[in-house]
Amino acid sequence: MGDKNVIERFIWFDDRVRTKKYPNATILAEQFEVSTKTAQRDVEFMRERLSFPLVYDRNKKGYFYTDNNFSLPMTYLSSEELSSLLIARKMLLDISGGIAGGEIKGIAYKITSILRTHVLEIDALDKALSFRLIEYTPTSDKVFSIVLAGCLKMLSLDLLYYSPGHDKETVRTVDPYYLLNYMGTWYLIAYCHKAKQIRNFVLSRMVECKITDNTFKVKKNFNINEYRDSTFGLFKGKDLTQVVLKFSPELSRRIKNQIWHTNQKSKVLKDGSFQLSFPVAHLSEIKREVLKHGADVEVIAPQVLRELVKSEALKIAKIY
Repeated sequence: MGDKNVIERFIWFDDRVRTKKYPNATILAEQFEVSTKTAQRDVEFMRERLSFPLVYDRNKKGYFYTDNNFSLPMTYLSSEELSSLLIARKMLLDISGGIAGGEIKGIAYKITSILRTHVLEIDALDKALSFRLIEYTPTSDKVFSIVLAGCLKMLSLDLLYYSPGHDKETVRTVDPYYLLNYMGTWYLIAYCHKAKQIRNFVLSRMVECKITDNTFKVKKNFNINEYRDSTFGLFKGKDLTQVVLKFSPELSRRIKNQIWHTNQKSKVLKDGSFQLSFPVAHLSEIKREVLKHGADVEVIAPQVLRELVKSEALKIAKIY
């Protein structure tokens, strides 16, 4: 009941300020039959914790707003919502990778203002939670902003794109469908006019990026959720291969709860090893993942992946 009374006082005070009635702590105390000290604490809370742009006018003997566009923050969070918002704030700050740094800091500041209405020691909470990524490629603010604008406005992009596989730059026009952050690196899923199919483009490899005036429509047979979740990793294709991996009993205790694919199938074998199967469209990406776990994982199927991993392992052995 007390919380509702406080909110009611905030709403009443906000309305009086907006209508140029210049309220003060004494008037607030009289209106709600609370002590002047309580009313003064309300005013201080509105100014310091809720960021009300309140300034006292000595001539009018009351408060006014320095920002007429200010709106009363009516967000009150449960502990679960508070935890989610705290995580979102830290994620914005920790894994932005420099993208739109000023804008992200502004968003994080607004989230912090909301958090401060619920949590006294926000700095202490910051020390308890963080996100860290490695092996990701940062993207420039300019490229990210242009690509995002193309996605939102549905305007085609002209790219000068570097391909590390061919070690050359090519000119392309693409219809930007969807931005995806995968393991910290930003990718654009787009229809490539040159290849005449859906392709993935790494934003950091865009040497030049210009937005055009040409509008586009997403292909009728394209569904972003189906495309994104169809196979393991980033590589996509119509021809899917079912991969079956067997992890050692030692590694299985750490890996059995991991999600490698939304449609994966798994089971624990009698000897304590862990078997995992899922669809892939390109074997190179899963080959790197298998090699990362060394001798603690065995490729059961397909045979061609077994041969690829074996060949790479022999090359590694020659180095050492």
